Amino acid sequence: MRFRNRIEAGRALGKEVAARAWTDPLVLALPRGGVPVAEQVALAIGAQLDVIVSRKIGSPLNPELGIGAVGPDGNVVLDQLLIRRLKVDTEYIDRVSRLELDEIHRRLSSYRGARSSPRITGRDVIVVDDGIATGYTVMAAARSLRGDRPLRLIVATPVCPQDTFQWLRQEVDMIVSLATPEDFAAVGQFYVDFAQVSDAEVVEILSRSWGQEH
Repeated sequence: MRFRNRIEAGRALGKEVAARAWTDPLVLALPRGGVPVAEQVALAIGAQLDVIVSRKIGSPLNPELGIGAVGPDGNVVLDQLLIRRLKVDTEYIDRVSRLELDEIHRRLSSYRGARSSPRITGRDVIVVDDGIATGYTVMAAARSLRGDRPLRLIVATPVCPQDTFQWLRQEVDMIVSLATPEDFAAVGQFYVDFAQVSDAEVVEILSRSWGQEH
């Protein structure tokens, strides 16, 4: 399975999500790549669209190699096996987590402006990304939502490797993925066009969605 772009992936995912019944659904996109996908999902089920931001914690020698993630409430999800193998100390993790939490707050302010956070309690909350690899960023986001008592917590994505899918399904009420390959290298391999989404595009999509609310 290969998608032409995030919009096509979002429409396909939206059809799958729309096949189920939802109670007062809220679609939360993981920026930046998850936003175009989530817009299509929200349109498919007539749901409110918003964002939730979590950030990868990179390893000391290779910031692109994630050793965990931090959620918007400061909760940290860590790959303990990798941390032990790389001998990453707690001081480093604490310092980077604080920096990433500051970046989370900056991005939320940039994306939302003066708009308040959406209500979570009693709603079916669907967290959407354009693809999941290790699952740490989506896990940090999902765990940050539990305290607000959603009716159900769902993760939806076009692609998620089988091992990550099995791990995530133990933590959320439902996970919807169009593809769950065992042979997985990177999310980008499932897209023809996987160009980076800009902050300006995120704001444009959110503004468009919020302008359609009644």
